[in-house]
Amino acid sequence: MPVTPSKTPAAGRPVSASKVEMTEIVFPNDANPLGNVMGGRVMQWIDICAAIAAGRHARTPVVTASVDKIDFHRPVRVGGVLILLASVNATGSTSMEVGVKVFNEDRATGNRSHVASAYLTFVSLDPDTRMPAPVSPVLPETDDERRRHREALARRAARLQARQDKERGAGG
Repeated sequence: MPVTPSKTPAAGRPVSASKVEMTEIVFPNDANPLGNVMGGRVMQWIDICAAIAAGRHARTPVVTASVDKIDFHRPVRVGGVLILLASVNATGSTSMEVGVKVFNEDRATGNRSHVASAYLTFVSLDPDTRMPAPVSPVLPETDDERRRHREALARRAARLQARQDKERGAGG
C-alpha cells in the first residue's frame, strides 16, 4: 500500500522555516488593576505565536501538548508594544518543542527589553486531526540554533524521565 504524503515527513527543515515574529499592543482590557498586562494574556499570545511556528514547521494542524516553563521577568504597562519571537528548537517523531521570547519594545528608541520566555510542546496531527502525524526533523544551522537544539533535547529527556518516574509511582 502506498504511503500518503501526510505520513511521509520531509528530510528536514531549517529552524528559519518556523520563525515567527508577532507584535501586540497592550490595551486596557489586557491589563490587571495595576495597569500591567496580565500574565494570562501574555500566555495566550505565547501559545498563539508558538502554534504558528509549530504549524509552519509541521505543515499540519498542531495542538499544544504541554507548556514546559514560562518565566516572567518584568511588567509591561498599558500601551506597551510586545514583540514575540518563536521558532522550533527540536523535534520528536510527532512532537516539536517551540521556544518563545517576549520583548517590550520602547516606542521612542526601538530598544527591546526581555519580558518573558517559554517552552511549549506541540503535536502534529493528521488531516482528520485524530491521530499524531510524523514531523520532519529540525535542522539547526547557526551556533545559537545548535545550542537551543541541544538544550531542547535535554529538556525532552528530562520530561520523558519524569513521566516514566511518575508511571512507576516515584514522581507522586
